[in-house]
Amino acid sequence: MLGNILGGKEEGFSFSGLFKKREESFLGLDIGVSAIKVVQLKRSKGGATLETYGELSLGPYANLDEGKATNLTNKQISGAILDLLKESTVNIMTCGASIPLKDSLIFEMEIPRVSQEQLKKIVPIEARRFIPVPVTEVMLDWRVVLEDESDTVDEEDSFDSNELTTIDIDEKKPKDLNKMKIFVVAIHKNAIEKYNDIIRNAKLGLDFLEIEIFSTIRSVLGHNAGIATILDIGSSVTKLYIVEYGIIKRSHLINRGSQDISTAISRVMSIPIQKAEEKKREIGLLGEGPDKEVSDVVLNNLKYIFEEAQKVLVGFQSEYHKSINKIVFTGGGSVIKGLTECAFENLEIESFIANPFEKIKTPAFLDDILKEIGPEFAVAVGLALRGLEK
Repeated sequence: MLGNILGGKEEGFSFSGLFKKREESFLGLDIGVSAIKVVQLKRSKGGATLETYGELSLGPYANLDEGKATNLTNKQISGAILDLLKESTVNIMTCGASIPLKDSLIFEMEIPRVSQEQLKKIVPIEARRFIPVPVTEVMLDWRVVLEDESDTVDEEDSFDSNELTTIDIDEKKPKDLNKMKIFVVAIHKNAIEKYNDIIRNAKLGLDFLEIEIFSTIRSVLGHNAGIATILDIGSSVTKLYIVEYGIIKRSHLINRGSQDISTAISRVMSIPIQKAEEKKREIGLLGEGPDKEVSDVVLNNLKYIFEEAQKVLVGFQSEYHKSINKIVFTGGGSVIKGLTECAFENLEIESFIANPFEKIKTPAFLDDILKEIGPEFAVAVGLALRGLEK
């Protein structure tokens, strides 16, 4: 199931015996299109402790500015990972790594209520209706979505602490006792092999692969956050997820990201892109006087993102007759000053900047810097937390 697909199991080799003895430290590796991030956590009494972390921009590896999205070869990405591991003084060689949402397909489907044994046969057949490629080309995983607390599933098919909560309570809809909802994840085998190849060439042992949104949910939402929206403002796109008790109800890509804001500032003010990036972070939406020109550019771009997000949020609330409790911002674009206030003005939902480092023990002198960079490390922290939970 999800643990098998996202556990990074390779043909001819099983990782199941890798952690027979509980490891004290674990490495989360977030491979993005503009940067790579690592977080190494150590198991400690009552939780986890930060040992080291690091980030490396991929732009220079493609002869581009820092912060720019890239399209590197597997070998180039592996080389960048090796550089980052050295710079970050990582001292363990086993990791969990992220898979981008674009390399996966996530959906819910409804099927007749059957036993767990029958489920294993029916789900792959029914899933063909939703998957645009032959089912033999993907690896499938699924979980039963529990519709009320009286529902039960076999122990072997229930979520453990590493995975997502599956409670989906909707009192407005009568329960159909003859139907059951299934949460399905499909990942193309080529994508899995790509990341296996990258990790191998980076001289790391791969314990599992996990779709990035699941890592983010673990680090910034938890299992019982009600209905929340995650807005991940990345370098080239913004990813929107509506999550209900750990189940992804909506996912949507908005074709505008952090680098678009920097490019617009560079163009309007006739300054280098790196200087524009600095002004975006230093001024954000709070500029006055000469700096107001920067804030106006930032605001115009964010308004576009919020308008697109509003369409998705309204559609969800109309279909499910449910309210969204909060919006959590992640990604490098979330460091913009004044972001949450602007979000509330446009979306009228309480908003927060993610700080995944709140969940772990960190040196006091790093509090300010970790709070500032936290949104960018949500995936890496979530991966490392899962590794320690094994």
